[in-house]
Amino acid sequence: MSKYSINENGYYGEFGGAYVPEILRKNVVELKENYLKIMGDPQFQAEFNQLLHDYVGRPTALYHANRLSKKYGANIYLKREDLCHTGAHKLNNALGQILLARRLGKTRIVAETGAGQHGVATATVCALMNMECVVYMGETDVKRQFLNVQRMKMLGATVVPVMSGNRTLKDGTNEAIRDWCCNPANTHYIIGSVVGPDPYPDMVARFQSVISEEIKKQLQEQTGRDYPDHLLACIGGGSNAAGTFYHYIENEKVRLYAAEAAGLGLEDPEKSAATIHLGREGILHGSRSLVMMDEDGQITEPYSISAGLDYPGVGPMHAYLAKVGRTKVLAITDAEAMTAALELTKLEGIIPAIESAHALAMLPKLKFGKDETVVITVSGRGDKDMNTYANYFKLA
Repeated sequence: MSKYSINENGYYGEFGGAYVPEILRKNVVELKENYLKIMGDPQFQAEFNQLLHDYVGRPTALYHANRLSKKYGANIYLKREDLCHTGAHKLNNALGQILLARRLGKTRIVAETGAGQHGVATATVCALMNMECVVYMGETDVKRQFLNVQRMKMLGATVVPVMSGNRTLKDGTNEAIRDWCCNPANTHYIIGSVVGPDPYPDMVARFQSVISEEIKKQLQEQTGRDYPDHLLACIGGGSNAAGTFYHYIENEKVRLYAAEAAGLGLEDPEKSAATIHLGREGILHGSRSLVMMDEDGQITEPYSISAGLDYPGVGPMHAYLAKVGRTKVLAITDAEAMTAALELTKLEGIIPAIESAHALAMLPKLKFGKDETVVITVSGRGDKDMNTYANYFKLA
Protein backbone atom coordinates (compact mmCIF):
# COMPACT_ATOMS: atom_id res chain seq x y z
CA MET A 1 0.00 0.00 0.00
CA SER A 2 1.40 3.41 -0.98
CA LYS A 3 1.60 6.46 1.24
CA TYR A 4 -1.26 8.02 -0.75
CA SER A 5 -3.68 5.08 -0.46
CA ILE A 6 -6.63 4.76 1.87
CA ASN A 7 -5.82 2.42 4.79
CA GLU A 8 -7.83 -0.52 6.09
CA ASN A 9 -9.65 1.73 8.55
CA GLY A 10 -10.84 4.10 5.84
CA TYR A 11 -8.38 6.94 6.38
CA TYR A 12 -6.07 8.92 4.12
CA GLY A 13 -3.56 9.94 6.79
CA GLU A 14 -5.71 11.52 9.51
CA PHE A 15 -8.63 12.22 7.15
CA GLY A 16 -11.57 9.89 6.51
CA GLY A 17 -13.35 7.35 8.70
CA ALA A 18 -17.04 6.61 9.17
CA TYR A 19 -18.87 8.84 11.63
CA VAL A 20 -22.49 7.77 11.21
CA PRO A 21 -25.60 7.37 13.37
CA GLU A 22 -26.04 3.89 14.82
CA ILE A 23 -29.06 3.26 12.58
CA LEU A 24 -26.81 3.51 9.49
CA ARG A 25 -23.91 1.47 10.88
CA LYS A 26 -25.22 -1.79 9.39
CA ASN A 27 -25.56 -0.24 5.92
CA VAL A 28 -22.09 1.29 5.96
CA VAL A 29 -20.48 -1.91 7.23
CA GLU A 30 -22.35 -3.97 4.61
CA LEU A 31 -21.12 -1.61 1.90
CA LYS A 32 -17.53 -1.68 3.17
CA GLU A 33 -17.48 -5.47 3.36
CA ASN A 34 -18.90 -5.95 -0.13
CA TYR A 35 -18.03 -3.09 -2.49
CA LEU A 36 -14.58 -4.32 -3.55
CA LYS A 37 -15.80 -7.90 -4.01
CA ILE A 38 -18.76 -6.73 -6.11
CA MET A 39 -16.69 -4.27 -8.15
CA GLY A 40 -14.10 -6.99 -8.83
CA ASP A 41 -16.66 -9.55 -9.97
CA PRO A 42 -16.25 -10.28 -13.72
CA GLN A 43 -20.02 -10.14 -14.33
CA PHE A 44 -20.26 -6.74 -12.61
CA GLN A 45 -17.28 -5.47 -14.60
CA ALA A 46 -18.76 -6.69 -17.86
CA GLU A 47 -22.14 -5.03 -17.24
CA PHE A 48 -20.58 -1.79 -15.96
CA ASN A 49 -18.10 -1.49 -18.82
CA GLN A 50 -20.71 -2.30 -21.44
CA LEU A 51 -22.99 0.44 -20.09
CA LEU A 52 -20.09 2.91 -19.84
CA HIS A 53 -19.43 2.32 -23.53
CA ASP A 54 -22.92 1.98 -24.97
CA TYR A 55 -24.94 4.18 -22.61
CA VAL A 56 -22.60 6.79 -21.13
CA GLY A 57 -20.63 7.19 -24.37
CA ARG A 58 -17.15 6.32 -23.13
CA PRO A 59 -14.34 6.74 -23.83
CA THR A 60 -14.78 10.50 -23.84
CA ALA A 61 -12.49 12.45 -26.16
CA LEU A 62 -9.07 13.81 -25.21
CA TYR A 63 -9.02 16.94 -27.34
CA HIS A 64 -5.89 18.92 -28.26
CA ALA A 65 -6.95 22.55 -27.79
CA ASN A 66 -4.92 24.26 -30.51
CA ARG A 67 -5.76 27.91 -29.84
CA LEU A 68 -5.59 27.52 -26.07
CA SER A 69 -2.21 25.81 -26.50
CA LYS A 70 -0.86 28.71 -28.56
CA LYS A 71 -2.02 31.26 -25.99
CA TYR A 72 -0.41 29.53 -23.01
CA GLY A 73 2.66 28.12 -24.76
CA ALA A 74 2.16 24.42 -24.01
CA ASN A 75 0.40 21.38 -25.44
CA ILE A 76 -2.99 21.61 -23.76
CA TYR A 77 -5.44 18.73 -23.91
CA LEU A 78 -9.00 18.75 -22.63
CA LYS A 79 -10.51 15.57 -21.18
CA ARG A 80 -14.07 16.00 -22.41
CA GLU A 81 -16.28 14.69 -19.60
CA ASP A 82 -18.83 17.23 -20.81
CA LEU A 83 -19.49 14.76 -23.66
CA CYS A 84 -20.85 12.09 -21.30
CA HIS A 85 -24.56 11.31 -21.51
CA THR A 86 -26.30 13.76 -19.10
CA GLY A 87 -23.46 16.27 -19.58
CA ALA A 88 -20.92 15.55 -16.84
CA HIS A 89 -18.66 12.95 -15.24
CA LYS A 90 -21.28 12.30 -12.55
CA LEU A 91 -22.90 9.47 -14.51
CA ASN A 92 -19.81 7.24 -14.16
CA ASN A 93 -20.31 6.98 -10.41
CA ALA A 94 -24.12 6.97 -10.36
CA LEU A 95 -24.18 4.05 -12.78
CA GLY A 96 -21.62 2.07 -10.80
CA GLN A 97 -23.38 2.68 -7.50
CA ILE A 98 -26.84 1.69 -8.70
CA LEU A 99 -25.48 -1.58 -10.10
CA LEU A 100 -23.86 -2.17 -6.70
CA ALA A 101 -27.02 -1.20 -4.80
CA ARG A 102 -29.07 -3.63 -6.87
CA ARG A 103 -26.68 -6.46 -5.95
CA LEU A 104 -27.11 -5.52 -2.28
CA GLY A 105 -30.88 -5.87 -2.63
CA LYS A 106 -31.77 -2.19 -2.32
CA THR A 107 -34.91 -0.98 -4.10
CA ARG A 108 -34.92 2.77 -3.42
CA ILE A 109 -32.32 5.47 -4.11
CA VAL A 110 -31.74 8.84 -2.47
CA ALA A 111 -29.22 11.46 -3.55
CA GLU A 112 -28.14 15.04 -2.96
CA THR A 113 -27.30 17.54 -5.67
CA GLY A 114 -25.99 21.08 -5.95
CA ALA A 115 -25.39 21.94 -9.59
CA GLY A 116 -27.97 19.31 -10.47
CA GLN A 117 -25.66 17.14 -12.57
CA HIS A 118 -25.41 14.38 -9.96
CA GLY A 119 -29.16 14.58 -9.43
CA VAL A 120 -29.76 14.21 -13.16
CA ALA A 121 -27.26 11.33 -13.36
CA THR A 122 -28.95 9.54 -10.44
CA ALA A 123 -32.44 10.12 -11.86
CA THR A 124 -31.18 8.79 -15.19
CA VAL A 125 -29.83 5.52 -13.82
CA CYS A 126 -32.94 5.06 -11.66
CA ALA A 127 -35.08 5.37 -14.79
CA LEU A 128 -32.77 2.88 -16.52
CA MET A 129 -32.99 0.40 -13.65
CA ASN A 130 -36.65 1.08 -12.71
CA MET A 131 -35.91 2.23 -9.14
CA GLU A 132 -37.59 4.86 -7.00
CA CYS A 133 -35.49 8.05 -6.85
CA VAL A 134 -35.63 10.95 -4.38
CA VAL A 135 -33.23 13.87 -4.85
CA TYR A 136 -32.65 16.53 -2.19
CA MET A 137 -31.61 19.95 -3.46
CA GLY A 138 -31.26 23.28 -1.67
CA GLU A 139 -33.93 25.76 -2.71
CA THR A 140 -31.25 28.27 -3.81
CA ASP A 141 -29.87 25.64 -6.19
CA VAL A 142 -33.36 24.69 -7.37
CA LYS A 143 -33.73 28.27 -8.63
CA ARG A 144 -30.30 28.68 -10.24
CA GLN A 145 -30.29 25.17 -11.76
CA PHE A 146 -33.95 25.03 -12.81
CA LEU A 147 -33.22 23.27 -16.12
CA ASN A 148 -31.72 20.32 -14.26
CA VAL A 149 -34.69 20.22 -11.89
CA GLN A 150 -36.98 19.86 -14.91
CA ARG A 151 -34.79 17.09 -16.29
CA MET A 152 -34.90 15.17 -13.01
CA LYS A 153 -38.68 15.42 -12.83
CA MET A 154 -39.07 14.29 -16.44
CA LEU A 155 -36.90 11.28 -15.61
CA GLY A 156 -39.36 10.35 -12.84
CA ALA A 157 -37.45 11.52 -9.77
CA THR A 158 -39.02 13.28 -6.81
CA VAL A 159 -37.08 16.52 -6.25
CA VAL A 160 -37.34 17.84 -2.69
CA PRO A 161 -36.38 21.53 -2.24
CA VAL A 162 -34.52 21.99 1.05
CA MET A 163 -35.37 25.17 2.96
CA SER A 164 -32.81 24.98 5.80
CA GLY A 165 -29.43 26.71 6.13
CA ASN A 166 -28.09 28.40 3.03
CA ARG A 167 -30.39 26.19 0.95
CA THR A 168 -27.48 24.81 -1.09
CA LEU A 169 -25.47 21.60 -1.41
CA LYS A 170 -24.64 21.11 2.29
CA ASP A 171 -28.32 21.35 3.18
CA GLY A 172 -29.37 18.93 0.44
CA THR A 173 -26.81 16.45 1.79
CA ASN A 174 -28.13 16.85 5.33
CA GLU A 175 -31.65 15.97 4.21
CA ALA A 176 -30.53 13.01 2.09
CA ILE A 177 -28.76 11.56 5.14
CA ARG A 178 -31.90 12.10 7.26
CA ASP A 179 -33.96 10.22 4.68
CA TRP A 180 -31.41 7.38 4.66
CA CYS A 181 -31.64 7.19 8.47
CA CYS A 182 -35.43 6.81 8.21
CA ASN A 183 -35.26 4.14 5.49
CA PRO A 184 -32.09 2.11 6.07
CA ALA A 185 -33.45 -1.30 5.08
CA ASN A 186 -34.46 -0.68 1.45
CA THR A 187 -32.57 2.52 0.56
CA HIS A 188 -29.11 3.15 -0.86
CA TYR A 189 -27.67 6.66 -0.74
CA ILE A 190 -25.79 7.44 -3.95
CA ILE A 191 -23.33 10.08 -2.75
CA GLY A 192 -22.13 12.14 -5.69
CA SER A 193 -18.60 12.95 -4.61
CA VAL A 194 -15.58 11.56 -2.75
CA VAL A 195 -17.13 12.62 0.57
CA GLY A 196 -19.19 10.87 3.23
CA PRO A 197 -18.37 7.90 5.47
CA ASP A 198 -15.90 5.20 4.49
CA PRO A 199 -16.11 3.45 2.02
CA TYR A 200 -17.77 6.16 -0.10
CA PRO A 201 -14.65 8.29 -0.80
CA ASP A 202 -12.68 5.29 -2.08
CA MET A 203 -15.65 3.74 -3.89
CA VAL A 204 -16.53 6.94 -5.77
CA ALA A 205 -12.86 7.53 -6.65
CA ARG A 206 -12.66 4.01 -8.09
CA PHE A 207 -15.79 4.50 -10.21
CA GLN A 208 -14.43 7.83 -11.47
CA SER A 209 -10.93 6.44 -12.11
CA VAL A 210 -12.08 5.54 -15.62
CA ILE A 211 -11.19 9.18 -16.41
CA SER A 212 -7.47 8.81 -15.73
CA GLU A 213 -7.46 5.27 -17.13
CA GLU A 214 -8.62 6.71 -20.46
CA ILE A 215 -6.25 9.69 -20.29
CA LYS A 216 -3.30 7.27 -20.03
CA LYS A 217 -4.34 5.33 -23.13
CA GLN A 218 -5.25 8.45 -25.11
CA LEU A 219 -2.04 10.29 -24.30
CA GLN A 220 -0.03 7.23 -25.31
CA GLU A 221 -1.82 7.17 -28.66
CA GLN A 222 -1.56 10.91 -29.29
CA THR A 223 1.86 11.78 -27.82
CA GLY A 224 3.73 8.49 -27.39
CA ARG A 225 3.80 8.93 -23.59
CA ASP A 226 1.04 7.93 -21.19
CA TYR A 227 1.42 10.76 -18.66
CA PRO A 228 1.24 14.56 -18.80
CA ASP A 229 3.57 17.04 -17.12
CA HIS A 230 0.64 18.89 -15.54
CA LEU A 231 -2.84 17.61 -14.62
CA LEU A 232 -5.59 20.09 -13.68
CA ALA A 233 -9.09 19.64 -12.24
CA CYS A 234 -11.60 21.52 -10.08
CA ILE A 235 -12.62 20.37 -6.62
CA GLY A 236 -15.73 20.91 -4.51
CA GLY A 237 -16.14 17.52 -2.88
CA GLY A 238 -13.70 16.40 -5.55
CA SER A 239 -15.06 13.47 -7.59
CA ASN A 240 -13.83 14.56 -11.02
CA ALA A 241 -10.42 15.47 -9.59
CA ALA A 242 -10.21 12.09 -7.82
CA GLY A 243 -10.93 10.33 -11.10
CA THR A 244 -8.51 12.55 -13.01
CA PHE A 245 -5.66 12.06 -10.53
CA TYR A 246 -6.32 8.40 -9.62
CA HIS A 247 -3.85 6.58 -11.90
CA TYR A 248 -1.23 9.33 -11.62
CA ILE A 249 -0.98 9.83 -7.85
CA GLU A 250 2.02 7.48 -7.63
CA ASN A 251 3.79 9.09 -10.61
CA GLU A 252 5.73 11.97 -9.07
CA LYS A 253 6.66 13.23 -12.56
CA VAL A 254 3.07 14.43 -12.93
CA ARG A 255 2.27 17.71 -11.17
CA LEU A 256 -1.28 17.73 -9.83
CA TYR A 257 -3.24 20.98 -9.55
CA ALA A 258 -6.67 21.41 -7.97
CA ALA A 259 -8.87 24.52 -8.24
CA GLU A 260 -11.27 25.30 -5.44
CA ALA A 261 -13.86 28.06 -5.42
CA ALA A 262 -12.68 31.27 -3.75
CA GLY A 263 -16.01 32.98 -4.45
CA LEU A 264 -15.50 36.70 -3.89
CA GLY A 265 -12.05 36.11 -2.38
CA LEU A 266 -10.21 34.59 0.57
CA GLU A 267 -10.43 37.71 2.72
CA ASP A 268 -13.99 36.97 3.90
CA PRO A 269 -14.68 33.27 4.65
CA GLU A 270 -18.43 33.93 4.38
CA LYS A 271 -17.96 34.91 0.71
CA SER A 272 -15.85 31.89 -0.25
CA ALA A 273 -15.93 28.10 -0.62
CA ALA A 274 -12.15 27.56 -0.54
CA THR A 275 -12.16 24.80 2.05
CA ILE A 276 -8.51 23.72 1.77
CA HIS A 277 -7.35 27.33 2.13
CA LEU A 278 -9.78 28.36 4.85
CA GLY A 279 -11.01 25.18 6.53
CA ARG A 280 -9.98 23.38 9.71
CA GLU A 281 -10.04 19.72 10.66
CA GLY A 282 -13.52 18.62 11.54
CA ILE A 283 -16.27 16.10 10.83
CA LEU A 284 -18.87 16.70 8.15
CA HIS A 285 -21.33 14.26 6.57
CA GLY A 286 -19.69 11.17 8.03
CA SER A 287 -15.95 11.74 7.62
CA ARG A 288 -13.08 13.75 9.08
CA SER A 289 -11.67 16.26 6.64
CA LEU A 290 -11.08 19.97 6.23
CA VAL A 291 -14.28 21.87 6.95
CA MET A 292 -15.29 25.52 6.91
CA MET A 293 -16.45 26.29 10.45
CA ASP A 294 -16.41 28.98 13.10
CA GLU A 295 -14.48 29.04 16.38
CA ASP A 296 -17.26 27.09 18.09
CA GLY A 297 -17.03 24.31 15.50
CA GLN A 298 -20.29 25.23 13.77
CA ILE A 299 -20.33 24.74 9.99
CA THR A 300 -20.27 28.06 8.17
CA GLU A 301 -22.15 28.74 4.95
CA PRO A 302 -19.88 28.77 1.90
CA TYR A 303 -20.38 30.89 -1.21
CA SER A 304 -19.54 30.34 -4.87
CA ILE A 305 -21.16 31.34 -8.13
CA SER A 306 -20.83 27.63 -8.93
CA ALA A 307 -23.54 25.47 -7.35
CA GLY A 308 -21.38 22.35 -7.63
CA LEU A 309 -18.44 23.85 -5.69
CA ASP A 310 -20.58 25.59 -3.06
CA TYR A 311 -19.75 23.09 -0.29
CA PRO A 312 -18.11 23.70 3.12
CA GLY A 313 -16.02 20.51 3.04
CA VAL A 314 -13.76 18.54 0.71
CA GLY A 315 -13.12 14.84 0.21
CA PRO A 316 -10.63 13.38 2.72
CA MET A 317 -8.42 12.18 -0.13
CA HIS A 318 -7.99 15.76 -1.34
CA ALA A 319 -7.42 17.12 2.17
CA TYR A 320 -4.62 14.60 2.59
CA LEU A 321 -3.02 15.10 -0.85
CA ALA A 322 -2.96 18.84 -0.22
CA LYS A 323 -1.53 18.48 3.29
CA VAL A 324 1.36 16.28 2.18
CA GLY A 325 2.05 18.49 -0.83
CA ARG A 326 1.14 16.00 -3.56
CA THR A 327 -1.38 18.45 -5.01
CA LYS A 328 -1.06 22.19 -5.34
CA VAL A 329 -4.40 23.85 -4.63
CA LEU A 330 -5.27 27.23 -6.13
CA ALA A 331 -8.20 29.36 -4.99
CA ILE A 332 -10.11 30.70 -8.01
CA THR A 333 -12.55 33.59 -7.69
CA ASP A 334 -15.92 33.86 -9.40
CA ALA A 335 -14.54 36.53 -11.74
CA GLU A 336 -11.51 34.41 -12.71
CA ALA A 337 -13.70 31.38 -13.42
CA MET A 338 -16.18 33.33 -15.52
CA THR A 339 -13.35 34.91 -17.53
CA ALA A 340 -11.87 31.46 -18.15
CA ALA A 341 -15.25 30.10 -19.26
CA LEU A 342 -15.63 32.87 -21.81
CA GLU A 343 -12.06 32.35 -23.02
CA LEU A 344 -12.62 28.63 -23.69
CA THR A 345 -15.89 29.43 -25.44
CA LYS A 346 -14.28 32.03 -27.71
CA LEU A 347 -11.08 30.09 -28.44
CA GLU A 348 -12.36 26.52 -28.76
CA GLY A 349 -16.14 26.71 -29.15
CA ILE A 350 -16.71 24.78 -25.91
CA ILE A 351 -18.97 26.23 -23.21
CA PRO A 352 -17.88 24.60 -19.94
CA ALA A 353 -19.76 24.18 -16.70
CA ILE A 354 -18.83 26.92 -14.23
CA GLU A 355 -17.27 24.22 -12.04
CA SER A 356 -14.92 23.21 -14.89
CA ALA A 357 -14.14 26.86 -15.59
CA HIS A 358 -12.40 27.02 -12.21
CA ALA A 359 -9.88 24.45 -13.47
CA LEU A 360 -9.36 26.40 -16.69
CA ALA A 361 -8.75 29.56 -14.65
CA MET A 362 -5.53 28.03 -13.30
CA LEU A 363 -3.87 28.35 -16.72
CA PRO A 364 -2.77 32.01 -16.41
CA LYS A 365 -1.50 31.36 -12.87
CA LEU A 366 0.90 28.54 -13.85
CA LYS A 367 4.06 28.44 -15.96
CA PHE A 368 4.61 25.77 -18.59
CA GLY A 369 7.48 24.81 -20.85
CA LYS A 370 6.64 25.00 -24.57
CA ASP A 371 7.07 21.26 -25.02
CA GLU A 372 5.18 20.31 -21.87
CA THR A 373 1.86 18.47 -21.90
CA VAL A 374 -1.06 19.80 -19.87
CA VAL A 375 -4.34 17.91 -19.38
CA ILE A 376 -7.41 19.68 -17.97
CA THR A 377 -10.59 17.80 -17.14
CA VAL A 378 -13.68 19.62 -18.40
CA SER A 379 -15.97 17.96 -15.88
CA GLY A 380 -19.26 19.16 -17.36
CA ARG A 381 -20.91 21.25 -20.02
CA GLY A 382 -22.33 24.71 -19.54
CA ASP A 383 -25.95 24.22 -20.61
CA LYS A 384 -27.12 24.17 -16.98
CA ASP A 385 -25.33 27.48 -16.28
CA MET A 386 -26.64 29.52 -19.20
CA ASN A 387 -28.87 31.70 -17.03
CA THR A 388 -25.91 32.53 -14.79
CA TYR A 389 -23.68 33.19 -17.78
CA ALA A 390 -26.36 35.31 -19.49
CA ASN A 391 -26.86 37.46 -16.40
CA TYR A 392 -23.13 37.80 -15.71
CA PHE A 393 -22.11 38.69 -19.25
CA LYS A 394 -25.37 40.60 -19.95
CA LEU A 395 -26.06 38.49 -23.02
CA ALA A 396 -29.79 39.30 -23.18
